[in-house]
Amino acid sequence: MIKKIDIQSDEFQTQLELTKQFTDKVCEEHGFFYNPEEDVNESIQLGLTRNKMIYGQRFCPCFMVVGETPSQREKEDNRLCPCTPALTKEIPEKGHCHCGIFCTKEHVDSLIQKDEVEQEVEHSQGLSKEDCENLLKKEQVSAAEVEALLEARELKLVNFLLVDTREWMEWVGARIKGTDYLVPTTSFYQALEQVEGKKDTPIVVYCHSGSRSAYCQKIMLDMGFKSVANLDYGIVTFRGELLSGE
Repeated sequence: MIKKIDIQSDEFQTQLELTKQFTDKVCEEHGFFYNPEEDVNESIQLGLTRNKMIYGQRFCPCFMVVGETPSQREKEDNRLCPCTPALTKEIPEKGHCHCGIFCTKEHVDSLIQKDEVEQEVEHSQGLSKEDCENLLKKEQVSAAEVEALLEARELKLVNFLLVDTREWMEWVGARIKGTDYLVPTTSFYQALEQVEGKKDTPIVVYCHSGSRSAYCQKIMLDMGFKSVANLDYGIVTFRGELLSGE
């Protein structure tokens, strides 16, 4: 069951402010920098707040929380922010945590430079049927490619499913027009039942910045889904039409 939380409620807003103070403190204590893409930071802070309200702890919103009770969750290897893998491996080696909110200064500079370059590059649409089929076989697809695939699907050149792996509140705020299913990471297995009978249909998954959906992509492939591509840098890079509301 997809859990719905009113992000406009006083309770949520109070917890969100506390979460922002928490992430500020993490940056200060460890010498980290926030991602230059504010939407990434906001998305993770919203997810941390959501988990705090549901589970009483700020579990990483990019991973499923395992365990029905507090004692069960304590025994599992759930990621509690700031998680050990981020502090010991991801940030030292990649320059950012799995969620992308905590970064090194070097990684922030590289992201800013990359964004400047991408803004200068124009993409072309109008894919052939073969182009579409080849794109859907890729492990990672760009926002421009997803936009082109959606256009091709409207023209009946290709059939695929677009799946959002973010949370319900993010879905309501903004989602890619043409998204077929919401399969939140935090209720992944239950929500995935919607597409259980469509394992032979190519699927493109996306989240906010590409990390949650990559995690779900791996699980889906392990479960026997034939073709699952990931929107590599998430909805924040998508320049096509978005929808909002329930």
